[in-house]
Amino acid sequence: MSGTDFYYESMPQLAERLGRTIPGAESKKAFFTNSGTEAIEGAIKLARYATKRDKLIAFYGCFHGRSMGALSLTASKSTQRKGFGALLSGIEHIPYPYAYRCAHGHTAETCGAEILEQLEGQIFKRLFDPEDVAGIIIEPIQGEGGYVPAPKFFLQELQRICRQHGIMFIVDEVQSGMGRTGKWWASEHAGIEPDILCSAKGIASGMPLGAIIARESVMRWGPGSHGTTFGGNPVCIAAALATMELIESEYKENAQRMGDYLFGRLADWTKNFKIVGDVRGRGLMIGIEIVRDQRTKEKAADLRNAIVDLAFHKGLLVLGAGENTIRLSPPLLIDQEQADFAARTLEDCFRETEKSL
Repeated sequence: MSGTDFYYESMPQLAERLGRTIPGAESKKAFFTNSGTEAIEGAIKLARYATKRDKLIAFYGCFHGRSMGALSLTASKSTQRKGFGALLSGIEHIPYPYAYRCAHGHTAETCGAEILEQLEGQIFKRLFDPEDVAGIIIEPIQGEGGYVPAPKFFLQELQRICRQHGIMFIVDEVQSGMGRTGKWWASEHAGIEPDILCSAKGIASGMPLGAIIARESVMRWGPGSHGTTFGGNPVCIAAALATMELIESEYKENAQRMGDYLFGRLADWTKNFKIVGDVRGRGLMIGIEIVRDQRTKEKAADLRNAIVDLAFHKGLLVLGAGENTIRLSPPLLIDQEQADFAARTLEDCFRETEKSL
């Protein structure tokens, strides 16, 4: 037996435990899915159901999944949309605050002010009346978009705008949540309180599980309005409970400590290597942007790909993100010896790559 047709104690236990990790005084409810994409699909439905509105706003560079609803929000790479025809209507995308490439020359603390002005001064006045907008969804740190953190003030102002207009503030923490940044959720660093939060990936240590966690007053599904057969099955729930115990007892603190250590090792890389344009992130969610020229910030996808391949042959597995960024997203239990190996290996790869230019 599985799904939500039958009661078993571990499901409400996990729901209660997850709810306690989400900031805000109001009690939370959770709905369990099989994946992050399913969690996003459910969040779309929930935002529309709770507000009786249909418009949604997302950000360029974001990745929310590949099923039709989630893909409609995704604006990471055109190849992900190619060949699938019309997606959901009523969705608009706006720029994401990208401090290293801020179009207005702002710092990491202030980049994005003009985007907020565009939202209120253009989108709300020319495209969507805010009273028709069901939700605004954002990754507090863009994952596939290049491991780009949104400034604290930006997230806070976005929340203010949502509250002002009765819009659901939806935070996608599929990549950035579950202790990866040193807190349960990356959005905690900004002190925000999302109406709806989506989680998956690390939530059950590789077992297929996702979750939608929302304020109790928001998650009031009518009977039969949403459901799943295998989402939240007892095996995955047990894995998630065990995972949360480990994250709380040691991994969350280790992610913060080892993240600080790695950032200390990486701090001078933009000075030591001419192909390193930016090092950014939080905790164990670190992005290293590779450029051809630090002055022009010309993107160097070919160099990034060469470094990823070179690192693989030296015994280090890393992945790309965005067009030209290397993502460092190690297990939360990484120790200092492993962190040193990763840093040394990447330094060797950078030196060899620069010598070949």
